[in-house]
Amino acid sequence: MNQAPFKSIPDLLRTNASKFRERLALKYRKQGKYVTLSYAEYYERALMVSRGLKKLDIKPGDRVAILSENRAGWVIADMGILCARAVTVPIYPTNTPEQIEYMLNHSGARIVFVSGKFLYGQLLKIKDSIPAVELVISFERFLGGTALPVCTFYQMSEIDTPISAEERMDLEAGIDCIAPEDMLTLIYTSGTTGVPKGVMLTHNNILTNIQYLTEQAGVITEDEVLLSFLPLSHILERTAGYYMTIFNGALLAFADSIEKVPENMIEVRPTLMVSVPRLFEKIYHRIYENAHQMPVIKRNLFHWAVDIGKKFVEAKYLHKQVPALLGFKYSIADRLVFSKVRAKFGGNMKLFCCGGAPLDKTINEFFWVIGIPIFEGYGLTETSPALCFNNFEHVRFGSVGVALAQTEFKIAQDGEILVRGPQVMPGYYNDPAATAEAIQDGWFKTGDIGHLDGGFVYITDRKKELIITAGGKNIPPQPVENALKMDKYVTSAFVYGDRKPYLTALIVPNLERLLEFAKEKHIHYYVMDDLVMNEQVQKLFEQRIADINLRLAQYESIKKFVLLAHDFSIEGGELTPTLKLRRKIIYEKYKQKLEDLYIDHSN
Repeated sequence: MNQAPFKSIPDLLRTNASKFRERLALKYRKQGKYVTLSYAEYYERALMVSRGLKKLDIKPGDRVAILSENRAGWVIADMGILCARAVTVPIYPTNTPEQIEYMLNHSGARIVFVSGKFLYGQLLKIKDSIPAVELVISFERFLGGTALPVCTFYQMSEIDTPISAEERMDLEAGIDCIAPEDMLTLIYTSGTTGVPKGVMLTHNNILTNIQYLTEQAGVITEDEVLLSFLPLSHILERTAGYYMTIFNGALLAFADSIEKVPENMIEVRPTLMVSVPRLFEKIYHRIYENAHQMPVIKRNLFHWAVDIGKKFVEAKYLHKQVPALLGFKYSIADRLVFSKVRAKFGGNMKLFCCGGAPLDKTINEFFWVIGIPIFEGYGLTETSPALCFNNFEHVRFGSVGVALAQTEFKIAQDGEILVRGPQVMPGYYNDPAATAEAIQDGWFKTGDIGHLDGGFVYITDRKKELIITAGGKNIPPQPVENALKMDKYVTSAFVYGDRKPYLTALIVPNLERLLEFAKEKHIHYYVMDDLVMNEQVQKLFEQRIADINLRLAQYESIKKFVLLAHDFSIEGGELTPTLKLRRKIIYEKYKQKLEDLYIDHSN
């Protein structure tokens, strides 16, 4: 197994804190203003956390949980945990108290970092069911109760007391003892297919992943600024965002929230961002929405520029040769149109990294056209996460790219993708049966269906999410859902039809477009539930879906649908924290509406 150039993540930070002492490592908002920490300051703060944890009798291998939204305290706490040779257990702040209880008990975490009073309150709800938890450490100050001991992050770190020479020697001796195969983190799967499993990842799993991602991207330097907004509890943001910035000596800036990302991009002017498809879908539709409202001349210019851009991208990245005239036309399109679009992203964006779910091919190509390529890749929590990705040297739209170094793919007889490489987990925590089921003869079973073509990997669907119709057709729902979401009147879609005679769908309309339609047609309504049931609206969507069906195979076509007045959400339970559809929950929530679509299926 290939070894990364550093023994551990703390070893990486220590090395770069010495190499890039004054270089900015973290940027975040505090009391309305951006503040920064240099690499030397970041490392010092991490050692203070490590010192505090050791005084609390945290020993090598102990699990320490972080229950918080993204913030500087999250990464400082994480690095402090790792410097103490302990194991970080990240928990999504959007998890229910019952889910939090399960993860804390299963991991045996003794200490929990929380963002503040609200999440401390979530722990209070389950205090009698989490006996192993000894202390809660809050990033924000508030008055806690005696039922569950709590102190502040600053108190535990003793931030006003510098690290002494003796303490530094002791702490760094501990860092020297971390082996590459030691467990770094215990991450619980989202539980979309059952009880969450604890994925064990080692320092070497992560280090080899960020090394190979950096080398194969070929364009990442120490001057990058990465804007972080995906949950750090998710391995994609943690590896490809947070840890990779440290590996390259770059700057990690924190967005105020997902809603504030557009505003934060203008302020921070990032060069890199990690995201999931849902953000790109929204940006793409918003850009076309704006183009739709432009005067005719500007609208025609926009569409001309996109047409030229598609030819330019194909020539440059697929055929590796750009005719002079096409290059000249693209330069005009870029100056008149694309540069103005890129300004909305802060003006410095070099590329996006995308994973977590399939990205529509048209949307992916569009971002390459405007000069902000999306490096779409594929991986799982169990693989640290990256297994393959598209880059400037190797790109095929519709694929998830080529394998990382030292990573092998093969396809099982039933179409399942199997992988092996240095990024694959050693197993699930305290679950040898699940580990034995997932890893067989050294190959990890991904649970995804796909194929290989010329070194490129293609994913068609999740093995357990395939819809098998009454007629015996195996249909992956995500491509059909993506086709629906490409319509300007559709924001979200859920396709259903397992063991049924045909496919049906839950459709969430694009609110702005729907309100515009209602105004044009003088439709009177009181609430959105009234509007989506309106006869004219129903006919509109019947026609839109009929047009989409023409581009699908007959067995993939949507025969009936239900319009929903509200979008799927994390709060509503329909989405995971990484914005994937929770299919079982969506079905249970809308079971009656879906089953009613099959009452009469004579047609």
